[in-house]
This record gives sequence, structure tokens and C-alpha cells, in this order.
Amino acid sequence: MDKNINQEFFILGSFEYVADVQVIKSKLESEGIPVVLRDENTLNMDPLISSAIGGVKLSVYSKDKERALKIYNEIRPYAVDDSGQPVKCPNCKANRSEVYYSRKSLLHKLFPFLEEKKYKCTKCGMITKPNKNH
Repeated sequence: MDKNINQEFFILGSFEYVADVQVIKSKLESEGIPVVLRDENTLNMDPLISSAIGGVKLSVYSKDKERALKIYNEIRPYAVDDSGQPVKCPNCKANRSEVYYSRKSLLHKLFPFLEEKKYKCTKCGMITKPNKNH
């Protein structure tokens, strides 16, 4: 196998369930961008291990990275709070946050559902905790 295989692909995102990635995959393919879903078959057989393996990874060829990112950023699902409103970044005020888990400790690597949920802004990168005032 070619040792540069990881440089050939760029991971656009990871998704907890295979169904979550299908719309984005279809859109990219309709724009002529080939897509590879890593761990798709594993999660189709056992969706309960999604957190343990990091979900299904949506990858494109590195040469298609810029076009794919533009399309993905237009249609990707962003985090919403408990009332269904988009999570607003306190730093840059963008409504472009995603749920974020650091999984730094061994406990959280083994049991990721025990880690407190946070949000990471895809625009400025700031990580925040959910606002409990709603």
C-alpha cells in the first residue's frame, strides 16, 4: 500500500450515524466530487460503537478539498441549543458551532458519553460550554 495514502484524502467531518452523512455525501457527489466514507460498514453492522471509533468519516481527495469545504460549509448541520436555536459563538457571534468533545482523559476515551458537552465555533475555533440560562 502507498505510504502517502493519508495525504491523498482530507476528512471533512465525522458523523455519529451513517444516515447523518448521506445528504452531504449525495450533494458532494452531485457536484462531481468523489467521496469515501470510512468506517461506514462497521457502523452499519454495529451503530452502538460509533463513539468508540469516532463515527463515520466523510473524506474527499485532497485535490478536491477547497471545493468540498465550500459546499460542506453551506449545507452542514450546526449545533442548536435545547430550545432549537442556533448556538451563537460568544467570541465572533457566528452561528456556526458544532458539538465538541475533547476526549483527553482515558475515562472519556472509554466512555465518551460521560464527558460534558461543549461547542466549538467553526469560524474562530473558540470552545464554549452550553449556556444554561435558556
